[in-house]
Amino acid sequence: MNKFFTVSHQSSKSKARLGEIRTDHGIIKTPVFAPCGTKGTIKSLTPQLVKDIGSQVAFVNTYHLVTHPGADIIKKAGGIHKYSGFDIPLMSDSGGFQVFSLARNSMTRQSNFYHTHLKSEKITSASSQKNQQRKADIRGEEQPLLVKISEDGVKFRSTFDGQLIEFTPEKSMKFQRQIGADINMAFDECTYYPATHEYSERAMERTHKWLLRCIKYKDSELKFLSHTSQKRKNFSSSSFGNQYIYGVIQGATFEDLRKKSAEFVVSQNTPGVAIGGVSVGESKKEMREQVKWVADYLPKDRPVHLLGVGQIDDIIDLVKYGIDTFDCVEPTRLARMGRLYQLSRILSENSFPPVLATSGRLEKSLRVVGNPSFSATREFDIDIYKMVYKNNFEKVDKDCDCYVCQNFTKSYLHHLFKQREILGYTLATFHNLWVMEKLFDKIRELISEDKI
Repeated sequence: MNKFFTVSHQSSKSKARLGEIRTDHGIIKTPVFAPCGTKGTIKSLTPQLVKDIGSQVAFVNTYHLVTHPGADIIKKAGGIHKYSGFDIPLMSDSGGFQVFSLARNSMTRQSNFYHTHLKSEKITSASSQKNQQRKADIRGEEQPLLVKISEDGVKFRSTFDGQLIEFTPEKSMKFQRQIGADINMAFDECTYYPATHEYSERAMERTHKWLLRCIKYKDSELKFLSHTSQKRKNFSSSSFGNQYIYGVIQGATFEDLRKKSAEFVVSQNTPGVAIGGVSVGESKKEMREQVKWVADYLPKDRPVHLLGVGQIDDIIDLVKYGIDTFDCVEPTRLARMGRLYQLSRILSENSFPPVLATSGRLEKSLRVVGNPSFSATREFDIDIYKMVYKNNFEKVDKDCDCYVCQNFTKSYLHHLFKQREILGYTLATFHNLWVMEKLFDKIRELISEDKI
């Protein structure tokens, strides 16, 4: 029996299912959304507020935590849970998205240069290639300068303090072990968009090789712990308790590569599987196709995570393919932009599945400033900056019973955002994540009733 993950109900209508993921820091009832605590904090919220919202799990960013304060510091502090005050299960990425960012920005400016150097595995440095500098766009965060990218991994220099950072499969696993999150992603290359079939295949094969190295590293930990009478099972071992590794499916926007990658990753029998390289600039149609292609290959007895997807319509549409967990900065980033979800609209009969899950009515979305891969659906939120809310003394959402909606009005939130008061970001973030929890409550209810 799999003690890490169990399925309690399988929908008769789709691949959607109800399950439980068991970690040392609590049980996660799936499907579920994991808000992003990128730097060891969900921006503007205290850990207690996160608990008050009911968030079951959060997602931390390995790259950022390695850059500052450093994985060794977090280890000395007793792990990310103690260091940050989070007492809920945590997931960590691998740093693979940084490989994607470096490649994407490089390819945008110097396609031939990049391919030539990748094949020969030569070093490209700031000193030797002053006119060929490549920076990673870490989804609106810092932009580290690439030093080297090769089959072994990636090196880049932090703009924070000039520190040279190297990520290889082994180092990614080591960093994640030191950070101490319950669930770790294997080191992968998140292919840029749009990429050729040739490059996508090469990146996929590199990801597969890296997965084997990640597993080998975890196996070596197991052997060490067995010698010290501290056995762990299912690739799980750490001084901070059990940690579980997920292999990551890649393959870009190509059906044959996606299916090939899914077969390989699932066959490695890691405790969980993740789907990566989606929502990186492609259309919603392309993104959903990538998930649909691999649906039949996903494990029935292990959890499946979809990396970087968190728009309402995408969640509603993709959960039916057997996705158990989602993570994305969308709800919290929109909150800080003054865009507040409307629970009454999300859960209404006219906007919730199964009708819209297949009708395609939600394809029209509003592009969010600065990144075409992030969008807010007009049907689902309001822009509290609009002057129409200055004299509106209604609660933020008429059908929401969160702390914000019980105590504050649209006018007050409008005032806070117009004056750039920090409290506004806190209240908006609390509300948006509360709505996400209610959305998944509804999704789990509909799955139990075989309506999704």
